[in-house]
Amino acid sequence: MTPPIVVHPPSETGGRKVTAHTESLGFAHGPNDVIEFLRRAGLDPSDIQLDDPNLIEWRGGGPDVWS
Repeated sequence: MTPPIVVHPPSETGGRKVTAHTESLGFAHGPNDVIEFLRRAGLDPSDIQLDDPNLIEWRGGGPDVWS
């Protein structure tokens, strides 16, 4: 099963698109942006583990890759 959240590869100008299923949540410039997008989508920030492969699929690098 595909995780519901996808953090896409870094863009040429920096930052990464974040989607939930096929809906765009925004363009993140760091891990805190990803957490904020997920909070706005209804998740409790204390429950968000950025390295949880059941929640987030990181494409083009993990949570430490932004450019």
